[in-house]
Amino acid sequence: MENLNIRRLRTEDAPAVAEIYAAIDQPSARENFSRVITDEILRYEDAVCFVAELEGRVVGYIITYSPSVGFGLDRSAWIALLGVMPDRMGEGIGKKMAEAVFKFYGDRGIHTVYTTVRWHQTDLLSFFRTLGFDQSDFINLRRGTDTPKAS
Repeated sequence: MENLNIRRLRTEDAPAVAEIYAAIDQPSARENFSRVITDEILRYEDAVCFVAELEGRVVGYIITYSPSVGFGLDRSAWIALLGVMPDRMGEGIGKKMAEAVFKFYGDRGIHTVYTTVRWHQTDLLSFFRTLGFDQSDFINLRRGTDTPKAS
């Protein structure tokens, strides 16, 4: 992977990132995801996003953010999204992007990075464990907006 270039995400990368996202998750989301990148992610001042470029082609992306406050925690960062083209998975691209994120935040005094993984995504869970992630002291909670409030 000596030709792999990890660099900051740019607006013009949105179609390539959307293509990777669609190849992994939701083929119908290609157009909307491109808009999300340009209109939301790149405008969020706490977002730190990288792409992996190989021979001029974007083959991976990682989208992170670092909220200023959060339930009494020291300043931390979150990996929100990560994707690598399916034909390039297993080549260390995700690891290189994660290392860029760790360095970026570490250089800024942020020493804890979180992410969330669905229970059934064992391949993604395994990937994050190889990077040194483990269970945190968070419990994810959710509630639908149409669910009646508990009394």
